[in-house]
Amino acid sequence: MSLNDPNWGRGGPRGPQGPGGGNQGPPDLDELWRNFNRKLNEMFRGRRGGGGADEPPGGGPSAKAFGGGAGVLVALVLAVWLASGFYIVVEGQRGVVLTFGKLSEETQPGLRWRMPWPIQSHEIVNLQQVRTIEVGYRNNVRTKVLKESLMLTDDENIVDLQFAVQFTVKDARDYVFNVRRPDETAMQIAESAMREVIGKSRMDAILYETQVDIANRAHELMQSIHDRYGTGIQVSTVTIQNAQPPEQVQAAFDDAVKAGQDRERQKNEGQAYANDVIPRARGAASRLGQEAEGYKQRVIANAEGDASRFQQVLAEYAKAPAVTRERIYIETMQQVLASTSKIMMDYRGAGNLLYLPLDKIMQQAGAAPLTDAQSSQRPSEPTPDLGPRSRESLRGRERGER
Repeated sequence: MSLNDPNWGRGGPRGPQGPGGGNQGPPDLDELWRNFNRKLNEMFRGRRGGGGADEPPGGGPSAKAFGGGAGVLVALVLAVWLASGFYIVVEGQRGVVLTFGKLSEETQPGLRWRMPWPIQSHEIVNLQQVRTIEVGYRNNVRTKVLKESLMLTDDENIVDLQFAVQFTVKDARDYVFNVRRPDETAMQIAESAMREVIGKSRMDAILYETQVDIANRAHELMQSIHDRYGTGIQVSTVTIQNAQPPEQVQAAFDDAVKAGQDRERQKNEGQAYANDVIPRARGAASRLGQEAEGYKQRVIANAEGDASRFQQVLAEYAKAPAVTRERIYIETMQQVLASTSKIMMDYRGAGNLLYLPLDKIMQQAGAAPLTDAQSSQRPSEPTPDLGPRSRESLRGRERGER
């Protein structure tokens, strides 16, 4: 059967359904359209019988049927268009409503409605999300971005620095409207602030001493720039991931670091030696000074005593010259004889030398000392006052007995 046959696709003895009347061909589009219009008319205008006056002779849809279906379709599209204005703002987020691209309002969490597009649109901004930007690397410190990580220090060295910045959004309006690309702006601000801080720091301090201080200073500078630009961003933390010299000079820098460590070690050793020697030298100097001062005071006191004694002796000598001379002679001999143990005496030039063994006499006197009781029981004999001649005669008798 040809496809141009008007009975193709319809029931009949010659249709493709066959004698049994089964539906084995494609549906008739005109019949489907009429059925659709009939159902719409039954829904909105009441049920109508088929084949009325409004239906065209060719079997197509009438004008009223077509208008009714179009109205329902428009109403459906309008309902869908109005329903597209509903949106949900969850907790921790803010909704920013724009009317023809201009800020209209900021909405709180909950189910909200706005005029559908293109009249109004909205953007959802998450205020609780912690955003992270990486400067000098991507995902891993080994994946370096040298254009961002190489920075110049205050002592004209180059340092390879990677750091991360975490921030949140504190003002949704400023975040959406004050800057065109806020994340890229935050990236540029972080890099600029860190370069300024590194440019005011020395290489050794960056690598070994004040990384935490550098991060804090960079954090304060970044926040001040964000506040000045009004980006609506709150910087949370700045973390320095890695800081090292460039790979091209790493070996030379390691040698310089070792030399610096050796210098510090030698300085510490020298300081320890100085701490040991200087106090002892100062103590010895102080002791010598005190000894010299004591010697000075002793010499002055002796000189003053000798002068005073001489003055006293002179006064006594003026009163009794002979007695004073005799006393001076006796005292002088006592001092001389006290420092020797043997004495040789030439008495009046007779040619005979007298030997006085004082050392043995002192030993004998020390071997048999008298006790206090014996000395107290022994009667004391008065010592007669002998003149010079009596002493000489006594010495002569002692020599004769010997």
